Amino acid sequence: MIKFTVTSTKGGVGKTTLTANLGALLADLGLRVLLVDADVQPSLSKYFPLCSPAPAGLTRAVVGGEVTADCIAHTVVDGLDIVVSDDPQGQLPPWLLQRIDRGFRLRFALQSCAVRERYDCVLIDTQGSIGPLQDAAVLAADILVSPITPEILSAREFRDGTMELLERLEPSSALGATLGPLKAVIYRQDRTIDARSIASGIREDFIRLKGRVSVLDTVVPYAKAYKEAATLRVPVHRHEPAREGPMPSASMVMHRLAWELIPSLMGLEVDGQGRRP
Repeated sequence: MIKFTVTSTKGGVGKTTLTANLGALLADLGLRVLLVDADVQPSLSKYFPLCSPAPAGLTRAVVGGEVTADCIAHTVVDGLDIVVSDDPQGQLPPWLLQRIDRGFRLRFALQSCAVRERYDCVLIDTQGSIGPLQDAAVLAADILVSPITPEILSAREFRDGTMELLERLEPSSALGATLGPLKAVIYRQDRTIDARSIASGIREDFIRLKGRVSVLDTVVPYAKAYKEAATLRVPVHRHEPAREGPMPSASMVMHRLAWELIPSLMGLEVDGQGRRP
């Protein structure tokens, strides 16, 4: 089982959209996928319709220290389940803050039999603000994925905030929680010269970090298909399986991203109905 946490110290960069669409594609490719909505604003929990809601969610999993079957809801996408965010009053972060083991609560919860024996992949969505819940999600991951929008102020804030996050959590490795490598994804890149220039600068900045952070080759372009798919509550690779023009379809972009993050999937594809040819 491999665990990804999609994180950024900046809000509004597309974490939830990326998590939902990547999870849906991996499920269509044949993996058993569990989404975890670790954001007190439950956007991921509402992204896809549920065919079988669960009586509990993230709060019970974190407080109880175990993801049990009654914490797991089933979405309409076959093979894609979710632990929903169920803390509208934001009580979970203050509860975690008082715990000595706050950084490890989610990590340990995801080691339960209900997760370890049933899923191939876990994708955790996080809140944009720094806090104990984001820390717990980051420390639960094998690999961190961070979308970066190619805007100069956004890129600077991401770089500085991300490095502060990594440096602050790095000592946790001495306690047995190795901090996973961070893979940055250039996200919502438009076709302007300015955006391409900033994206190039982002790559150069992270090269200087000596492998601690790497930038993926896959670039997610700015395209209306992602917003349309979110409105329709369908996976974007099904919504736009192909398109005319020089820009790759959303399906092709998401396939490339999945292949780059999990190389063993290279070459596996699904069509617009989510079926493998």
